[in-house]
Amino acid sequence: MKVTLIPVTPFQQNCSLLVDETTGRAAVVDPGGDLELIEAELATQGVQLEKVFLTHGHLDHCAGAKTLADKYGVPIEGPQEDERFWIDQLPEQSVRFGFGHAQAFEPTRWLHNGDTVRFGGEELEVYHCPGHTPGHVVFFSRAHRVALVGDVLFAGSIGRTDFPRGNHADLIRSIRERLWPLGDDVTFVPGHGPVSTFGEERRHNPYVADNVPG
Repeated sequence: MKVTLIPVTPFQQNCSLLVDETTGRAAVVDPGGDLELIEAELATQGVQLEKVFLTHGHLDHCAGAKTLADKYGVPIEGPQEDERFWIDQLPEQSVRFGFGHAQAFEPTRWLHNGDTVRFGGEELEVYHCPGHTPGHVVFFSRAHRVALVGDVLFAGSIGRTDFPRGNHADLIRSIRERLWPLGDDVTFVPGHGPVSTFGEERRHNPYVADNVPG
């Protein structure tokens, strides 16, 4: 599985293009905006978009989801249903933050902890990881040891919890109980900034390293 990062929106959010190199089928994770960049990458790689996956309902992660999905005639899968209140605010939020006029939408499929999603011949496991937002999910490829973690965890930091229905204790619990058991060797793509590994963060992250009290 090939993973290409496409920074989008003024927040430089890491939209990810996932490609099953055997079938040429692709999924886009968190198309927050700048759809022309995403479409250009699809064309450059000559792949066929099959799914849109969403980690959570914040504007910079999903404002372009409906437009992209409608144009290519593909389903939107995720996040978990507790994100509905964020997605319903997209029209208002997009105007406030200068994103144009994003549309609210109903995902084709709300996801839950323990679900799987598929595109081409690839399968990703779904982990519900609340804290940054209540319905945030993480996508994990066990075969390729890669996780798409949205704004749960960053290289050297963690997601904010001062948004409505954010919860710091829930976020720490999500990271330690749902992400760390996947393995120190897992490379993760955060919603912003550089990639890292769970092992690196367990050693050095000032918020969730193993030597930091829970």
